Amino acid sequence: MVAELVFYLFATITVIAALGVVSAKNQVHSVLFLVLTFFTTAALFVLLGAEFLAAILIMVYMGAVAILFLFVVMMLDVEFADLKKDAIQYLPIGITVGVVILIELIVIITQIHLDAGAVAAAVDVPNTLAIGRILYTKYLLPFEIASIILLVALIGAVVLTLRERNRPKRQHIPKQLARTREQAVELIKVESGEGAS
Repeated sequence: MVAELVFYLFATITVIAALGVVSAKNQVHSVLFLVLTFFTTAALFVLLGAEFLAAILIMVYMGAVAILFLFVVMMLDVEFADLKKDAIQYLPIGITVGVVILIELIVIITQIHLDAGAVAAAVDVPNTLAIGRILYTKYLLPFEIASIILLVALIGAVVLTLRERNRPKRQHIPKQLARTREQAVELIKVESGEGAS
């Protein structure tokens, strides 16, 4: 009974935080709501017995992705009020996408209930071993394709942000070492009562 109450408490906080991500007017608040959503989702994974997924969610998403979002949002000077002002025109597309996701969730939930016998048979296998077996056997090709896509996206992001500068300042070490004291130091005599100009 206590586990069910804790589950519903974390589920409610997760839904409220997810709504806060899309409804907050300040972009920093949105990222903080996103961090809270990740944390409560990890707590739900722990309650469901998927400790490995909870640890990955906290380490990868909370520790890297959400904080990266926060840094990017804080460094960019974007007027999000102007962007959200015209958001009503995208409402039909958003509702359509939401309905499609809802239908997919219903299909997945009914499929889980139909496959309850297979899930019960796999309870003795540890979470990490079960994920590793499925990921590197049945889903090996999609896993490799996803890793190649991420690598290409990383290289593309670096190439797009790397800009050629016309006159970059570079350090010329032999020229610096060849300087003499007379070239580097100038002795100025300042009379008493006068400041150096």
